[in-house]
Amino acid sequence: MEGTDWWTVVTILAMVANTVITRSFFFISSKPWSLPSWAQRGLNYAPIAALASVIIPEMVMSQGQLISSWQDARLFAVAAGVAWFYFRRGVFGTIVCGMAVYLPLHIGLGW
Repeated sequence: MEGTDWWTVVTILAMVANTVITRSFFFISSKPWSLPSWAQRGLNYAPIAALASVIIPEMVMSQGQLISSWQDARLFAVAAGVAWFYFRRGVFGTIVCGMAVYLPLHIGLGW
């Protein structure tokens, strides 16, 4: 059995050092500081952007390919969820409505 390549060890140690330094940078400084206003405004959109980057590919892709058939439960669930949110503006209701459409189509019809 061969040992670990020394480049791999050096890379891992460099990544550990980089993580420790960048995450503890805020504690190293002795002066309190705050983010600029433009950065604070940008952080307001970060959760929405992160959620969209995870959810949207799951809605329109299957195994790395765009959905090619209209018989996919996700498409109908997304349409129902969007309609609910458009008319009622409730996030919880959107999730419940989408799942109420998705589950019967996916489990019942096998879509």
